[in-house]
Amino acid sequence: MTGQMQLLLINELQLLKDAREVLLYSYNKCYAIGIKESYEPEELESFESFTSRFARLSDILIQKIFRLVDELDLDTQGTIRDRINRAEKKELIVSSDVFIEIRIIRNDIAHEYLPEAIHEIFERVLMLTPHLLEGVERTIAYCNKFN
Repeated sequence: MTGQMQLLLINELQLLKDAREVLLYSYNKCYAIGIKESYEPEELESFESFTSRFARLSDILIQKIFRLVDELDLDTQGTIRDRINRAEKKELIVSSDVFIEIRIIRNDIAHEYLPEAIHEIFERVLMLTPHLLEGVERTIAYCNKFN
């Protein structure tokens, strides 16, 4: 691996770790709030930060890190689904189906404006966050082989 690729990997992994920490903070806060019929404004703000951080971490992992790992492993580029499937084969993630769902919910977060749909998004993000965090840990461990 070239020095430039090594530096890029180090920088991207630090970005991933930083995003993981802020997501974990929001996850713990929102997990304690729980799923409700209605939220106080402060709780709603916490959940909105949480879903935004979930979307950001999933983007960093899938769009940046998985792509970089494929490049380092000399795999051909392809669709996001291809990238996720290769991540499962490399054991960066346990289930490609779960990560396809993570990608779908990430898109829902970016495009959903209906208040009744927001509660479903909150619930799904609470459920999927442990899977996303596990994928981050597995990916960090995998990337250690490049150092």
